Amino acid sequence: MAEGLEFDPGFAPYVMPFQGTVNYLYADINRFKNFSQKKMKFKQYYKKILTVFYNNVGFYIGCLMWAAYIKTQPEQGILDNHCLNRKYNEEENTSETDYLIKFVQLFPKDMQYFAGETFKFDENIIRILDAYKEFLIINKGFVSSIYNTDIELPMYMNTDGAITFKEKIDEIIKTGDLSKFMEYKDGILVQEDNI
Repeated sequence: MAEGLEFDPGFAPYVMPFQGTVNYLYADINRFKNFSQKKMKFKQYYKKILTVFYNNVGFYIGCLMWAAYIKTQPEQGILDNHCLNRKYNEEENTSETDYLIKFVQLFPKDMQYFAGETFKFDENIIRILDAYKEFLIINKGFVSSIYNTDIELPMYMNTDGAITFKEKIDEIIKTGDLSKFMEYKDGILVQEDNI
């Protein structure tokens, strides 16, 4: 067995493509001309959209936790980094995260328009999306990340207890439900009143 730390501790099989799923569901909603049919379709789909959204935010939280954990370890190689030696393109690197950030801005308007409901995302979710985007940018898409010591953490990452993050990650991966990382959304970043 190779010595080192995995780039992905087991998230890959459970990550759902957010942008493609949402675009597909909205295309299905928009195929109707009649507004009441659009409303009905939206009401059928919005829970599925939110499920995929929270799964992806959970994935981001898990990645941040994994990065914080591997930073607690002595210098080791990163195993199976599929980004290594690729050409870095920031726009490409952050496109999915940018899509989620834009979604957070637009989805509450759709909830009001189609479902007649007031909806607001938790501020910590917005902060996590921003932190994850920062994480991707400061690490330049991990194209040069050979050792765990090469990984940089976002500015407001809370690393208290990071040594225990591996156990928590392993438990959630066993469930196959990355949205369970949402339970750490309030503690993964230093709270603004503590900055």
